[in-house]
Amino acid sequence: MHITLARPRFTAATPAIHDASTRAVFAGRSLSVLATAFLLFDAVGKLLRVQPVVDGTAQLGYPTDLVFGLGLTLLLCVLVYIIPTTSVFGALLLTGYLGGAVATHVRVGNPLLTHVLFPVYMATILWAGLVLRDPRLRVLLSARRVS
Repeated sequence: MHITLARPRFTAATPAIHDASTRAVFAGRSLSVLATAFLLFDAVGKLLRVQPVVDGTAQLGYPTDLVFGLGLTLLLCVLVYIIPTTSVFGALLLTGYLGGAVATHVRVGNPLLTHVLFPVYMATILWAGLVLRDPRLRVLLSARRVS
């Protein structure tokens, strides 16, 4: 089986498809900007060692000297995500980072819907944004195996 990851070509005969694709890309970029802004805000708070962030990290059971390293890790993952050629790798890295946040909230017994699942919501927004803004990824995910 061979899958081509070329961008779909649109002609004047397919304006509805082009409009749908344009809307999908806009929606994807909007979701990606939303998630990226939140994660950058979190990373900067950690890098600057803002007191509420340091206190929150301590309440989660982590040594406060890890805050800067966590912020740097998060910042690097977000930067990889926002570069178009490495965005899928960045989404994978961020999914791992956010999975660690889920594990942390489960470990300390935080509420399910507001704390434990919040990183899952963020990962869902990240991936939805990526799939909507990249037609090649939509083609890859919709590929059917032909026997």
